[in-house]
Amino acid sequence: DVDDLELLCEALKTHIAVPKLGDKKGLVEMAAQNAREALARRLAERKSQGVLLEGVAKVFDLPEPPQRIEVYDNSHISGTHAVGAMIVAGPEGFIKKAYRKFNIKNAELAPGDDYGMMREMLKRRFTRLNAEEDETNRPDLVLIDGGQGQLTAALETLAELGLSDIPVVGIAKGPDRNAGKERFFMPNRADFQLEMRDPVLYYLQRLRDESHRFVIGSHRARRVKAISQSPLDGVPGIGPARKKKLLLQFGSAQGVAKAGITDLMRVDGINEELAKGIYNYFHSG
Repeated sequence: DVDDLELLCEALKTHIAVPKLGDKKGLVEMAAQNAREALARRLAERKSQGVLLEGVAKVFDLPEPPQRIEVYDNSHISGTHAVGAMIVAGPEGFIKKAYRKFNIKNAELAPGDDYGMMREMLKRRFTRLNAEEDETNRPDLVLIDGGQGQLTAALETLAELGLSDIPVVGIAKGPDRNAGKERFFMPNRADFQLEMRDPVLYYLQRLRDESHRFVIGSHRARRVKAISQSPLDGVPGIGPARKKKLLLQFGSAQGVAKAGITDLMRVDGINEELAKGIYNYFHSG
């Protein structure tokens, strides 16, 4: 606390040559004052955060204020480039080093299957948690962006992994996505809303908005990466140099795809075997 900082400053003075006069003395005093003020602000923030977490515990019937909250969301465009994301918060605020993104890998999911995406994301996250057996990474509360359907998918996934004791809450957007009219879904309890000016509601909105920001950013990055990739990147035996020569010869990846074997062999560095491989890559099936 602040008193401890004062004691530390005094202790340092006995071991470090502190200027007694002049500009350097003023700089040292200013640095000490800035440190006191920064610590005081941090303590005030922690106290405020603690009150909010106590409110969260009360709203969601938790035995004690959560020390680790994980919030999950996913993003896609018509099912393409689907990405899931997890953000983490606790008494110190957002724990950004613990954030995770999940490129959805299940090719059998129907485009836009939000429930399937949520299942995959949670299964990967909590399978890893079980393998680590690290209780410090175990959430005291899981928030899911969505209503009853998303909540059910999350609960079933955690139950399959033997983690039914982790509290899960769904946050559904209000009508017309109005902030302040979110509905909360919990197992064995009717869905409910919080008062518009409830500080706990503001806090939960902030968590939800942070998960949106992170997942949308991750989704955008995946789209940009996909756009920058060329269909030629998947052709065996075609590295950057040969790809460049093919694009110079045919103008585009589409032009390469339409080229015959003889045409492909006219490109420097493309022999008959490689030309057949390129042709078959684009024409098989």
